[in-house]
Amino acid sequence: MSTPFDRVVRGTVVTSSAVHPGGYVAIRGETIAAIGQGEPPPAAETIDHGEDLVLPGLVDGHMHTSSSTGWPGIETATRCAAAGGVTTCCDMPYDVPKPVTDLAILTDKIGWVERTAHVDMALYGTITKTGGVDAIPELAAGGISAFKLSTYEYDAVRFPRIDHPTMLAAFRAIAGTGLPVAIHNEDQELVERLTAQARAEGRVDPIMHCRTRPPLAETMADLEIFEMALETGAHVHIAHSSLARGFELAELFRGQGAKTTGEACIQYLCMTEDDIVRLKGFGKCNPPFRSAAEVERMWGALVADKIAYVSTDHAPWPIERKRGDDIFACGAGLTGLQSFAPLMFSLLEERGLSPTLMATYCAERSAQLHGLWPRKGALRIGSDADLVVMQRGDFVFDEASLVDRPEMCWSAYHGRRMRARVAATYLRGRQIWDGAQVLSQPGDGRFVRRAG
Repeated sequence: MSTPFDRVVRGTVVTSSAVHPGGYVAIRGETIAAIGQGEPPPAAETIDHGEDLVLPGLVDGHMHTSSSTGWPGIETATRCAAAGGVTTCCDMPYDVPKPVTDLAILTDKIGWVERTAHVDMALYGTITKTGGVDAIPELAAGGISAFKLSTYEYDAVRFPRIDHPTMLAAFRAIAGTGLPVAIHNEDQELVERLTAQARAEGRVDPIMHCRTRPPLAETMADLEIFEMALETGAHVHIAHSSLARGFELAELFRGQGAKTTGEACIQYLCMTEDDIVRLKGFGKCNPPFRSAAEVERMWGALVADKIAYVSTDHAPWPIERKRGDDIFACGAGLTGLQSFAPLMFSLLEERGLSPTLMATYCAERSAQLHGLWPRKGALRIGSDADLVVMQRGDFVFDEASLVDRPEMCWSAYHGRRMRARVAATYLRGRQIWDGAQVLSQPGDGRFVRRAG
């Protein structure tokens, strides 16, 4: 070629459909200009990753940067994303001190993304507990990728429960925008009654987090939201199913003409009730970990292609919020961005499954649901040159390696053996992680509008 490419990245190229040893991705500007195997084309720079696997940069369709620290958390969470092979984050709207409930707040948050993010970001929007339905069209026009509502209330302002009549009205309005609406799916009355009973009995030990949020609390909420999906035509999405039955219900309602889907957070593919007993508050998340048998059923749902995508639900709390003997007093949420790619790769390898499933469920499918594909989540000509390079080996995940602020540097996966590590991350053609340090600067990330 008379005009060389700006950069060629060599390695074993992994798409959602195939593994290509001796492959390359050629980049011009910020996009992929060629993909192939064999002798690479001329370029201003060639980076040879040998036999390491080159996958599309991960698209985390569900994470929280600002639930505990506010919008300054965008900078540090996205540093972890860069180190974890995540090149696009879809950030939840339940921020401190105010959730993303109107166009003015959304515009303010976009400014923080453009000034402080290390990777690209899509943003969710939500509504206020009352009187917020009218803001739905302006949020959609502002470029959000999805809406988020909840059947369970953690905070009346930041994370409210939306009552059934308001949710029904919201679903009708959201259906008109064509955007999906993700739902935090737990039945509040059941959880509150079981929690009060446990406290009255003096049972505040870790396993009671699972016992007071039983599977029925999820499936009752699933049925409510899916019935409303059928009624309104809205695309209703379970934000995190810890149960294979959640995906079965979504499939059942799809068969009746509804637009219903659900995602699995990665912890529900590997963590069990034994782990919260071991980890205590550091293993607390909502919904909680389930049985080992349920983990196997979750894998069955994934292999059967019933799951929309896999996410992290990254929700960092300061270490002091995770300590203590009263499990109900601990903050709910796990750190997961920096461990996402190594853990998902390892889980697939341990089960003899192809890394193509990582490209499918952790990049392509999440980008599609959020209206970002094929710009994001794909190794295709014309797509953004977002790449994660995985080096196979025997590694141990160490929370000391986390690149978040010190009080957030803890992980439920600390000490876990991993079958690979993130050797490099590229954002729009530029290397932002070299396997040891973050090379990007605050503001290198951009807000990505939903395209369709």
